[in-house]
Amino acid sequence: MNIVTTIAEVKQRTEEARNQGKTIGFVPTMGFLHEGHASLMKRARQECDFVVVSIFVNPLQFGPNEDFERYPRDEQRDRALAQDMGVDLLFCPTVEEMYPRASSVTVNVHKRVDVLCGKSRVGHFDGVATVLVKLFNIVGAHRVYFGSKDAQQAAVVQGLIEDFNIPVTLALCETVREQDGLAKSSRNVYLSQQERDQASLLYATLTQAATRLQAGENVQTIAAMVEAEIRNQTSGTLDYFEILSYPSLEQNINHDERVILAIAVQFSKARLIDNLIVSRQDQKEEGIHHV
Repeated sequence: MNIVTTIAEVKQRTEEARNQGKTIGFVPTMGFLHEGHASLMKRARQECDFVVVSIFVNPLQFGPNEDFERYPRDEQRDRALAQDMGVDLLFCPTVEEMYPRASSVTVNVHKRVDVLCGKSRVGHFDGVATVLVKLFNIVGAHRVYFGSKDAQQAAVVQGLIEDFNIPVTLALCETVREQDGLAKSSRNVYLSQQERDQASLLYATLTQAATRLQAGENVQTIAAMVEAEIRNQTSGTLDYFEILSYPSLEQNINHDERVILAIAVQFSKARLIDNLIVSRQDQKEEGIHHV
């Protein structure tokens, strides 16, 4: 595995791969890698000839009161995991390398951002979209891999790819979970033991809500059930629970279309998100390969 820190080095090595006729798979991350990231790398390794992983904590997607400085980092562990997963190129730029000067152009996302996490994190997805445009242009990958736990992000990225005609295919991979159902996340380390025990309720409640939705129960009744479960069974505060069309993320859902059931719960030092993507009449389909 080659580890590089400059844009020029990435472009040189990916150009060499393309000239050799290799397909390039790309996994963009903010580091502190866990089994969820490993699953993305594994799939990229299975489907592509040359795998690139980026580790960059992007300041543009953090709000003024959010945890950019406190975001967990473990560079040595990240490198070891990427090596174990057979990554060919690990890109670890500094903020100065990615943003050497004040940007004259940034990306502003208009749709799919006024719900779920985007509703309370104004400007967050503008930062995500801006850095991804840069990374897509730097790496020039054929396929890019995201986890379905961040389903709103994946929906925004799909819109970005389509609207800007970026020649890359988005592969959406199944959420990796602990044995009790808790979605793997870098922020799980901030949970107290009591909160960690309670956190498994997010997935259990989502599963119950999906079952009720597919049985024909109305959205308002399901939402009331979820709110009561979180309030009575955890010390966390429900930030949101929403049922929306997917990937358009609109409140009007048709009987036969895919929908997302998404939840966010704020614990003392960690805000956890989770979701299920289902068809109204079918079983849950969390392992979707493409948006």
